[in-house]
Amino acid sequence: MSSMHDYLLLIFSDAEDPPLAGDGERWAAYLASLRQSGRFDGGSSIGRGERLKLGQAAQAAGGELAGYLRVRAESLAQAKHFLEGNPAYEAGATVEILELPRD
Repeated sequence: MSSMHDYLLLIFSDAEDPPLAGDGERWAAYLASLRQSGRFDGGSSIGRGERLKLGQAAQAAGGELAGYLRVRAESLAQAKHFLEGNPAYEAGATVEILELPRD
């Protein structure tokens, strides 16, 4: 049996169809399907903030990230299946999938 890995799906705010990307009913259905998978560990929209670097003045955070989801999958290929039905992805938004290594 393969072991599970944790993945972050970083959702960017560059959707070609913003109304579709923000459709609350589609998000509710999508999140319900993630919960039913038993491999969904949460997520959130991402708001405003600051980008900090030691010795430099604070800057507004880039704002390019719209949200994230955390899921468990056996591989990156399997994690890509969590894009099915994602309103932002289907609206043309960029999504990065990153493995969270166990250090």
